[in-house]
Amino acid sequence: MGKITGFLEFKRKKAPRAPVKERLSSWNEFEENLSEAEARDQGARCMDCGIPFCHTGCPLGNVIPDWNDTVYRDRWDQAASRLHATNNFPEVTGRVCPAPCEEACVLNINDEPVTIKQIEKHIADRALDHGWYAPRPSRKPTGKKVAIVGSGPAGLACAQQLARAGHSPTVFERDDRIGGLLRYGIPNFKMEKHYIDARMRQMEGEGVKFRRRTNVGVDITVEQLRASFDAIVLSGGATQARDLPLPGRDLKGVHLAMEYLTQQNRVNEGDQVPNQLLAKGKHVIILGGGDTGSDCLGTANRQGAASVRQFELLPKPPDARTEEMPWPYWPMIMRTSSSQEEGVERDFSVNTVKFTGDEHGNVNKLHGVHLTWKMDNRGQKRMEPLPGSEFVLDADLVLLALGFVGPEKPLLSQLGVELTDRGAVKADDNYMTSVPGVFSCGDMRRGQSLVVWAIWEGREAARGVDAFLVGQTDLSSSPMTSPLVL
Repeated sequence: MGKITGFLEFKRKKAPRAPVKERLSSWNEFEENLSEAEARDQGARCMDCGIPFCHTGCPLGNVIPDWNDTVYRDRWDQAASRLHATNNFPEVTGRVCPAPCEEACVLNINDEPVTIKQIEKHIADRALDHGWYAPRPSRKPTGKKVAIVGSGPAGLACAQQLARAGHSPTVFERDDRIGGLLRYGIPNFKMEKHYIDARMRQMEGEGVKFRRRTNVGVDITVEQLRASFDAIVLSGGATQARDLPLPGRDLKGVHLAMEYLTQQNRVNEGDQVPNQLLAKGKHVIILGGGDTGSDCLGTANRQGAASVRQFELLPKPPDARTEEMPWPYWPMIMRTSSSQEEGVERDFSVNTVKFTGDEHGNVNKLHGVHLTWKMDNRGQKRMEPLPGSEFVLDADLVLLALGFVGPEKPLLSQLGVELTDRGAVKADDNYMTSVPGVFSCGDMRRGQSLVVWAIWEGREAARGVDAFLVGQTDLSSSPMTSPLVL
């Protein structure tokens, strides 16, 4: 490393954020970048640790020490090249990834880890600002056509890799805009959507075609797709939400999280949404303590909710690692998201029993009970209602942010692909399904996961498709041999 004593000289410094009152009045991002001098100091904290365990935390295999070092040396173009060698969309992961790489940082053993995610975002933003997203079309077209169904991060990464290998990918999206949950699931205050648009322009320049408002299996048949393309990649995500079949679930005001988030994201895009779900002046309860729940929370506060509560079924996690959570593994510890900083009442070990409403069919109460968790005779924790802990709360809007159970099935049934026991698409080591020439990647194959895993899956699926089409692949997954292109 360029400054081997940097981790001793510089403390971890977080990027500045707008005050809560200011950020709640805007739908735009509120986290700024550090100055270049501050970013260089943070890059200098990356140790000459011998074995960079940050690699074990990053599914993409990002060569983190390399671009930390080049940032410290003020070689931003080299940093961008090394970053993009393994990650097609660092401007996305630098904003929404939970940064498992930082938990695996060697410095995190007895100090605060390197600000890897923050440096990644800074590099990606600088690359965009300096026009380094110029298209890099392949010089050796193969004439092979690939249909990619779904335009989330897995599908987009797969499409870009295939275009750079010389193939002609077409991305099919049933919605009116490209991006999947990047577009309509993640709120603007976490990631503004012009970053997706910038990548689309780059990818179109590389030969990727986009077909919006095209629901494969409905607007175009599977037979037509197979007749027109040499390979198909299924990357439609795990969009089937987990519901909560309780008494009162059918009351007005009880909604799935994605229905709520999508509407506000459409409004932010300039669309008119009749009868939009709004939290203004309402008592809002969010069921689910994960990222989607936090996105609902930030959205509800910006809409002017009267109050917001967020309930989690599981017990409150510890504040720090325990013996059951050794470094460098991802620890299940207490975390506070930026949305939770903005105002919420959080509670854990809460089970919802039912919803009740008024004479007009509108929800107005949530009935719940606190839980106690006990170990059964098989060594597994089981929840039991805590006697006397029953409660009833005002609830004008209830948002179910309970995760996703798998991909939607109609298209998969038409194609005849095999599924796993958990309902995901079954695929081999080359990401090919049980149907020759049909591949799958992302949440549709592995189940609900992180954006960084989706990008990795898309890149790996592209390698499998490339090998299937031409007999071999130059799309290496090794970070040391990947083409250095932005």
